[in-house]
Amino acid sequence: MAHPFLVKDIAFQAGVSTATVDRVLNDRAGVRPQTIARVKAAIRELEKQQAGLEIQGRKYAIDVVMEAPERFTEAVRHAFENEATTFRPTIFRCRFHFAETMRAQEIAQLLDRIRLRGTDGIVLKAPDVPEVTAAVARLESARIAVVTLVTDLPHSARTAYAGADNRAAGETAAYLIGERFAHQAATVLVTISSNRFRGEEEREIGFRRILRARYPSVGIVEISEGYGKNDETGALALEALTRHPEINAAYSIGGGNRAVLAAFRRLDRTCSIFIAHDLDQDNLELLRDGRVHFVLHHDLKTDARTAFRAFMGKRAALTGSGSQRLSAVEVITPYNLPAA
Repeated sequence: MAHPFLVKDIAFQAGVSTATVDRVLNDRAGVRPQTIARVKAAIRELEKQQAGLEIQGRKYAIDVVMEAPERFTEAVRHAFENEATTFRPTIFRCRFHFAETMRAQEIAQLLDRIRLRGTDGIVLKAPDVPEVTAAVARLESARIAVVTLVTDLPHSARTAYAGADNRAAGETAAYLIGERFAHQAATVLVTISSNRFRGEEEREIGFRRILRARYPSVGIVEISEGYGKNDETGALALEALTRHPEINAAYSIGGGNRAVLAAFRRLDRTCSIFIAHDLDQDNLELLRDGRVHFVLHHDLKTDARTAFRAFMGKRAALTGSGSQRLSAVEVITPYNLPAA
């Protein structure tokens, strides 16, 4: 396998040993197909990072660890890879560790492995549970910066948070739905991927607060633990719609929107207003088709810049980088889609 990189650089990028990389490069037996794919992906990542970048300035190797559906992790990958090129001559090399669902102990073990192997910083989207916050404390004790992404760990030792004001996002959703029904009776299906995520909890708190204060005629039926997956979320939505025939709106905090809409269709029910989060490919198509009415969106590129600046600030490479800037929450309709 022809390549211009040192074996140790490929091993670092892939998160495997140099011996494993050597076996893969020389087509030796004894390597799992998943590991071979990981080494090949690492070489492709190094090729992309090298293309057009001058070998000067400080280099950072950071690890992005996320528990989230693939449609969202791919949007994050795209944002971080694109924003990395805007910091030249400083070079950010990103290694991605994505899974749709992970046990808390698995996340903690992954963070510990990264800490022991070495990294210049970690971007983390994970549940707010003791195992994870303890692993974050171990990272910060090792002087490794941790930036939480989209969902925060506010009581942990993390360096910074990169994302939107989730409570304000939930309040915005409540305002849009409350004004739509003009103080008429309505019931909203609220979908949460998992109660373990602080960001989703903050959105729900903001949503409930505004409905209670301004639109008391609007009720809520909540479903959770579908993890943003279509099959699991769809089954939960179908059960809730069957038990509550009064549901006529949806606020999707946790994803699985195609499945939620399919549940409405299966029961021949109308969803008068559907509000979703994040302008990923699924939501973009649903918005254009008129099946989703509003998408509450924040720019992941802003989050990437926040994370990069936090890592630079940790190393005192960027004066004044300690200030934290939340991403703005935008209400997206079919008529104001972002250019990119």
